[in-house]
Amino acid sequence: MNISILTVFPSLYEPFLSTSLVGKACQRGNVRYHVRGLSDFVVPKERIDAPTYGHGSGMLIKPLVIQKAVECQEQALGPAYKLFFSPHGTKLTQSLLKEIMHDMHNKSHLMLLPARYEGMDARVEEHYADRIISVGDFVLMGGDIPAMMFLEGFLRLIPGVVSKEDSVQCESFSGPFVDYPSYTEPPVWLGYAVPEVMRSGNHRAMETWLTQEAVKRTALGHFAWLRAQSITRAEKKQVADIIPPHYAVLMHADVLIGNERSEGVTSVTSLDIHDIARSAHTFGVHHYFLVTPLEDQQRIVRRILDFWHNGPGLPYNPNRAEAVRGVSVAPSLDYVCAQIEKQEGTKPILIGTSANAVVHHHPIAFTAQSEVWRHKRPVILIFGTGRGLSPALLDRMDYMLQPIQGLADFNHLSVRSAAAIVFDRWLGLNI
Repeated sequence: MNISILTVFPSLYEPFLSTSLVGKACQRGNVRYHVRGLSDFVVPKERIDAPTYGHGSGMLIKPLVIQKAVECQEQALGPAYKLFFSPHGTKLTQSLLKEIMHDMHNKSHLMLLPARYEGMDARVEEHYADRIISVGDFVLMGGDIPAMMFLEGFLRLIPGVVSKEDSVQCESFSGPFVDYPSYTEPPVWLGYAVPEVMRSGNHRAMETWLTQEAVKRTALGHFAWLRAQSITRAEKKQVADIIPPHYAVLMHADVLIGNERSEGVTSVTSLDIHDIARSAHTFGVHHYFLVTPLEDQQRIVRRILDFWHNGPGLPYNPNRAEAVRGVSVAPSLDYVCAQIEKQEGTKPILIGTSANAVVHHHPIAFTAQSEVWRHKRPVILIFGTGRGLSPALLDRMDYMLQPIQGLADFNHLSVRSAAAIVFDRWLGLNI
C-alpha cells in the first residue's frame, strides 16, 4: 500500500516512519511512504499560506498549494483516498479505522493532509476530503501528530504488519469490551501481586476471570463506548452485574407546591406508578419507591399494587404485572435509604433531578457514570412531583443531574417522561 503524506514539516516524519512496527511495515514491503513538503509546490520564497478573509486571525494554507500537491501525487501513484485532520472532524475510533480500510479499496493509495497554522481553506476540505478526522475535543498546533496517531492505528489493520493476528482481533475496542489486564514477572512488585488465578495454570478459570475484568474495565471506565455497541443478552447481564445497583424514588413529600412554591405533599397518581415502573424495569432499575407520608395515599398505592401482584392484573397483562412487581410505597426517603443499605450493605448515593438549573455543590452531566460508580455504592435516582424537590432535600443530594433540555425554551415535561429520559441517558444503550 502506498501512503502519501503532504505536510508543512516533512522532517517530523523521518524518525516516526523508521521506528518500530511503523518502520518494519516499510522494510517488509507492506507499505511505502511518500512524504512531501508543501513548500515543494511553490516557487522559492513564495509563502504557502495567506491571511484569512474577514475577522478571523491567523493564516491558512492556500488552496492552490494543496491542489498542486494532490495532483502531483495522484499523477505518480493514482487516485487517493484523502484524509484531513481537524477538531471539527469525525472522532477517530477503532470502528472508523476499519471503515476507512474498507472504503479505500477502490483507491490506488492513501493520502494524509495534516494542516498547520489556522488550518485549511474550507473549500479544500469540501472538494478533496473523503474523511475529516478529529482525535479529540481539543486543539493542537497542527495535524501532524493526529496523522501519526491515525497511522499507528491504521497500520495495525494491514495484514502482516502485526505478526500476531490475535493481537489485532482481540485488542481494546475491537469488540464491545476493552482489553483485559496483563501481567508478567516478578509475581510480586512493590507489594502488588499478580492475581492468583493468572498463576494457577487453570486456563478455564483464567479465561473467565479475564472476561470479567474486561467487562468491569469497560462498564466502569468506558460506558459511553459500551452503550454504543451491539451486545448479547448474556453480555448485558454481565454488565448489569458489574455496575452498582440502581434504584428510583418518586417524592410526593418534601416537594414544592403551588405558585408560591411552598413545601408540601402531593397526591399519588396511577399513571406515575405504572409508567415509571415500566421505564425503570426496561433500564434495569432494581426497585422503584413512591414516597408519601400520608397513610390514605399509602393504602391507595398498596391497593393498586395488589391488583397487579395478586389480583386480576396478573393474568390480564403479564408484562405490566412484571414491571409493577418492582414497585413499593415508603413513608420517607430516610426509610428508603435504610432499606437499600440493609439490602446492599452500604449507604446509597443520592442523585437528584430537576427541571430547573439548581446551584449545587456537585452538579454532573449524563456522562458522569464513571465518577459516580467508582464509589462502589448503590445509586438512587430521585424525582420530584409538584414543582420539584424542596431546597432542603436538594441539599441532601450527593450529585445533581443537569436539567433535561431541548432546542426549545419550553421545559415542562411530566415526571413520567422525565424519568424515562433520565433512565435512558444514564443507563440506556444507544447502538
